[in-house]
Amino acid sequence: MRIDGRANDALREVTITPNPLEFADGSALITFGKTRVLCAATIEANVPPWMAGRGTGWVTGEYAMLPRSTLTRTPRETKGVSGRTQEIQRLIGRALRAAVNMSALGERMVIVDCDVLQADGGTRTASVTGGYVALVLALNKLIKQGLIGPEALLMPVAAVSVGVISGEAMLDLCYAEDSHAEVDFNVVMNAAGEFIEVQGTAEGQPFARRRLDELLDLAHQGIDRLIALQRQAIEASHLSSKEIV
Repeated sequence: MRIDGRANDALREVTITPNPLEFADGSALITFGKTRVLCAATIEANVPPWMAGRGTGWVTGEYAMLPRSTLTRTPRETKGVSGRTQEIQRLIGRALRAAVNMSALGERMVIVDCDVLQADGGTRTASVTGGYVALVLALNKLIKQGLIGPEALLMPVAAVSVGVISGEAMLDLCYAEDSHAEVDFNVVMNAAGEFIEVQGTAEGQPFARRRLDELLDLAHQGIDRLIALQRQAIEASHLSSKEIV
């Protein structure tokens, strides 16, 4: 039995609230159990200097943990981001770029800010999953205005953690599970079941290939469910916009 009573192949309770922020181009509040991440997308009419003149766009991610998102206060990173933060920001950016046709985006940059309101494991995977929704909601506005075509959006992308606890493969680890996992993975995939990124390690003893296959299959099942929730959130936002109009 897991700490919270879930089955080994069960996600925590996941909710995605579209557009909780009034001023962002697109936003989403995502929860995985006690983990809560606020994702906000900003569209800028320029690209980084090293990309200027190429006629293609760019998507990047930023990540931060609020001081009291954890049991004890986490100091703000006012003197530059830590190595961990840099790693997570790069993961978010790589994952979300896989969901966008940069050529169809034109010379625009989308910045997706992911702020952790409360951390109980899986903050980077929640950031990718919620960040995708914020990204789509932002780009849908450009599509509706006729500024870009629908081909700018590729297939959905989501992420989830998997690991081995007491010899058992488990999906979507909370912090208490993650902190003593024997094997720990973060997996990013698209709706076609293709891998975008796999981050994993044996915290103790090496593990067999069959265990790796088991964990990847488990992650695939979880990501399929997350993509269904993403689509529901995006559709809910679309219906809400119609009602307002």
